[in-house]
Amino acid sequence: MAKVPRSPPRSKPLLGHDNGQLQSSPIRKRNRAQPQLLFDPMPDRVEPALAALKAKAPAGNFGWEIKWDGYRLAVHIEPKGVRLLTRGGYNWVDRFPAIAEAARELGPATMILDGEAVMLDEQGRSGFNLLQASLGADGRKSGNLTSPAILYAFDILYLDGHDLRGLDYQERRHLLEDALAGHEGAIRLSEEVDADPSALLEHACRLGVEGIVGKNRDSKYRSGRTGDWVKLKCVSSEGFMIVGYEPSNGAHGGFASLLLAAYKGNDLIYVGSVGTGFKESQTLQLRKMMDKLLWKRRQPPVPYSGKHQVIWLQPTLIAEVEFRAWTTDGKLRHPAYKGLREVQDNADVYRIKDGDDEGA
Repeated sequence: MAKVPRSPPRSKPLLGHDNGQLQSSPIRKRNRAQPQLLFDPMPDRVEPALAALKAKAPAGNFGWEIKWDGYRLAVHIEPKGVRLLTRGGYNWVDRFPAIAEAARELGPATMILDGEAVMLDEQGRSGFNLLQASLGADGRKSGNLTSPAILYAFDILYLDGHDLRGLDYQERRHLLEDALAGHEGAIRLSEEVDADPSALLEHACRLGVEGIVGKNRDSKYRSGRTGDWVKLKCVSSEGFMIVGYEPSNGAHGGFASLLLAAYKGNDLIYVGSVGTGFKESQTLQLRKMMDKLLWKRRQPPVPYSGKHQVIWLQPTLIAEVEFRAWTTDGKLRHPAYKGLREVQDNADVYRIKDGDDEGA
């Protein structure tokens, strides 16, 4: 005969009282749907740590991984829901539904993941132009734009009531690996590669990857470009301000090239033009955008001594441009257009430093 389940025992009396003994309330199981008690308040937003560009790997205790080419995102998994924050602080949860759904599946734990939203080609390589194409023509068409992009997570800043930014990177890395164990969907672990960085960079360049990133395993999480994180690139790719365009003689009404500028101190200076890497649909879309930003002053926005006809523009649009090197007169060598950065992405415009060809 099956045993009859016993009723849960009542709590033992704790204190005496004039009218009898007082008893504690029965212990109830926690409702997992309720938010957990937070020991450290979850930051509303964290400015990201940025990698400093280096010509060679620095000495020290660094871990190395592939450099992903996409949009930097902070994934906030919170008691009230999920947010995907860009560098500019905009919530792009509607633009990356696959990443958002994968984040919900990581709950009910609360956490903040730091990573890169990317689109991969058939060889598994990320490409900024692929990501832009997934969002439409440079992500600027009207309508509800969504992308099937995935996220490679490379750091964890907060976990279940604990702010992890004060921990060493190697400790955060262990917690990140544990949090993502068994998850191979739209949020994936950006794996460390156990190899000499020089050999790893050579291999990455041979495979057509943009470069590698190294992180000091003994460093805390510090926002900005502190030197704790470094990047080594096969081909340089940076953001430059579009300050004008050369009209096209073709019948399609696009443009021949874009004139680019970088910052030197507080001033914009001309660093050359880019006329390759465009698709016809991009040139037409860009031309419409640029014609709304015509420069109406007599002097151009940057000093210019060229002989070409130029339509000058308000310095507003930021182009991501790939290039091989700098010429002796400070111009981009072999530039190719990759796409437009967005205001919400808070993209950096390249800054030239005296005596420093690595930029900022």
